[in-house]
Parts: sequence; C-alpha cells; structure tokens
Amino acid sequence: MKIIVVNNTTMNNLKINNNMKPKDETKPYESRLIEDLHPTLVNAYKKAEAQFNAIHNDVHVIIVCTYRNNAMQEVYFAKRPKITNSRANQSPHNHYPSRAFDIAFVKVGKRELDYSKKHFIEFWELLQSASNKLTWGGNFKNFSDMPHYELSNWKITIV
Repeated sequence: MKIIVVNNTTMNNLKINNNMKPKDETKPYESRLIEDLHPTLVNAYKKAEAQFNAIHNDVHVIIVCTYRNNAMQEVYFAKRPKITNSRANQSPHNHYPSRAFDIAFVKVGKRELDYSKKHFIEFWELLQSASNKLTWGGNFKNFSDMPHYELSNWKITIV
C-alpha cells in the first residue's frame, strides 16, 4: 500500500509515480514525474529549480504533482477542506502532457515539507525570469493555490 499526504490528508491506495500515463483512467492516478510535463514547463521548472536550490542551503524545491487523471481530480474536488475548484477535465493537470505542476519545499537533511509562502513567491519570481508563459496559482482571485504553476494559455495549448 502506498500512502501519500496531500494538504495534511492521508490518502491510501493511490497510484503515483508511474513512468507513463495510465491506461485505466477510471482509477485515481497522479504523477510527480517531470517527464509528464509540457516542455515549456520542464524548461522553466529546471531553470528555476537550479537557481532556487543554489540559493538555499536549508530547503529545496520538489515537484509533488504533474499529470492528474480525471478520477483523481474528482477525488480532490470532493475533499474538505476544499483543495481545488476544478472538476474532472477542468484542470490543466488533466491534460497529457500536463500543463501544470504543483511544488513543495523539503527541508534539507530532513523528511519534512515546508509550505512557507515566502518560498512560493521566490520560486514564482524565478519562474517568471525563465518564462513569460506561466501563471501562478498564488495570484488566483477566487482560490489561492500557492503550490500551483501552469501554462497561461493551457486551454488552447497544442502539444
């Protein structure tokens, strides 16, 4: 059994980190693999990650979600407290390759995540210097989603 913690909620038996998009879209699934991201996001993330990790000795950035199938999106939509406003097929995570990613920060030498707002803001600034084609969830008007970064035009992006 795999256990993942999402926004302090433990979820059991969820399939994660496979090498490709699953064939069975009825089972909840999400990936953390950078290979499951749109190339624009891969390039921007790698540049910002290298800069962020070079600056910080105490904390490093990690990807916690790239592609998420529709079944997993519905699991998250039903969660309380609310962690998403998007239903299945309404999120940039639900397209393959993913048009969004979520991050966290891990304390170096510890198995502890850090969700400090200052880190998300700094990472956003680094991402903006890497690409002008991105939007940060921390700037969403109706639902602040600091760990979330996406292609600005994800609904019309052709892969």
